Amino acid sequence: MLDELAATCEQKGCDRPLREDNCILVYRTDHGERRAYECDCGAVIVTVHR
Repeated sequence: MLDELAATCEQKGCDRPLREDNCILVYRTDHGERRAYECDCGAVIVTVHR
């Protein structure tokens, strides 16, 4: 269910959606996947996918 949620930037005043083309790093382990996104506003957001 969480995979279906739209991730957005949480920088104050931003709320832009996180897009795949803004993904700058993917780190995979046996416990899941971490993704780092650089938003157009300059913020970096890390998400966790299991």
